Amino acid sequence: MSLPTPTLHTARLRLRPFDDADADDLFALHSNAYVLRYWDAPPWTDRVRAERFITACRQMAEEGTGARLAVDRVSGGAFIGWCSLSRWNPDHRSASLGYCFDDAAWGHGYATEAARAVLRWAFDTLDLNRVQAETDTRNVASARVLEKLGFVREGTLREDCVVNGEVSDSWVYGLIRREWQPSSEPVAGR
Repeated sequence: MSLPTPTLHTARLRLRPFDDADADDLFALHSNAYVLRYWDAPPWTDRVRAERFITACRQMAEEGTGARLAVDRVSGGAFIGWCSLSRWNPDHRSASLGYCFDDAAWGHGYATEAARAVLRWAFDTLDLNRVQAETDTRNVASARVLEKLGFVREGTLREDCVVNGEVSDSWVYGLIRREWQPSSEPVAGR
């Protein structure tokens, strides 16, 4: 079952399907060791990884397992990161939220705004009941984003991955449809 990849809009952001022209920006984002310091995979060293990522985004949508959306600022159109809904399970009406933003975009509320648009799509269009997210326990900024969105910390996955050669714990967060509090900000799809 294919999952149509939407284009979503907020006051400051446009979330859209990736295209081949995004490879350079995507490589710059994922080759930044500072941005990926809590990531469970090392920074990219080869641009071909960006091309494979874009191909995987298309495949994810075709297989109906999720959608990864490039995030651009409306003002100027600059690529600032991505937001995704993955592991979509229509039988259980659940999925996982993920995101990655350039460090120059941090602290401006972009991750919260983009994730809120994806969550609105998840609950209103896909009729999900639950969205889950995980973050490294040291990544307090990401934990704050999830908590601002209404996610509840449900537990800790002890030593569940290795980050930069160091064993790391992750927090598991969940957001249930009945607890979802969308903002009044309009999010239109095109």
